[in-house]
Amino acid sequence: MYLPIPTQSTCAKAWVAAASAISIPAEAYNVVIDVDDPTKFDDRDDEIVALIDTFLRGRDLNPIATITNTIFPDALYRKYGSPGFYDEYHTQVYDRLTRSKQWGRYFERLTHHTDGQGGTYNPLRDMIAKLKKVNESDQKFRCVYDLAVYDPLLDRRYLRGGQCLSFLSFKVHPKRGLTLTATYRNHSYVTRCLGNLIGLGMLQAFAAKEAGLVVGPLTCVSTHAELDVGTGWGLTEARKLVNKASELLKG
Repeated sequence: MYLPIPTQSTCAKAWVAAASAISIPAEAYNVVIDVDDPTKFDDRDDEIVALIDTFLRGRDLNPIATITNTIFPDALYRKYGSPGFYDEYHTQVYDRLTRSKQWGRYFERLTHHTDGQGGTYNPLRDMIAKLKKVNESDQKFRCVYDLAVYDPLLDRRYLRGGQCLSFLSFKVHPKRGLTLTATYRNHSYVTRCLGNLIGLGMLQAFAAKEAGLVVGPLTCVSTHAELDVGTGWGLTEARKLVNKASELLKG
């Protein structure tokens, strides 16, 4: 049981295609979204992002930039570079952010784990170092670059409010460069999905740049997808939003 969405050229177009596909009956299982170039934006993409952003801000919800930053703090990276932005995030940003979210943030989980012996390590940095080492060698290992977001020690008792992104799998494609497949246990398409796709593309682009690779396609598997509703809006408003985004693409 799955719902394949035809490959789209950009994150915004992929969001429109996926949200339209689940609009009625407002949920689906194992939705497979494929983005040919997750770093690409054109004028129509910008219009769609602005449309969703206006909808979210008008209901006092997190804007798209906030959603993308939970996955990859791009502004921090551009200001401090790598590896400096890792420390800056953990010492200056993360402690303040966690006050409002018990389970933490995705980027924190990707960059800070305990080793069971009293020490810590950075899974993302270690994965990129492995990518770079292999890319510069004669041996080309393509399928050994995974990052777990779900933490059974922390997440096993959550019924609501925990992490939704569970797993990231990077692959080195012989022709397309660094690809990324992201798995979500649950995916809210109005409030989260577009920002998630853009943030994943930023993370993928960062890893590719650091490892000396080009950015390949992004695939996102929403094992459960929903056209979510909330305080002040219902399915009628959510469907109108998706329809309006579809009309923007048609020009």
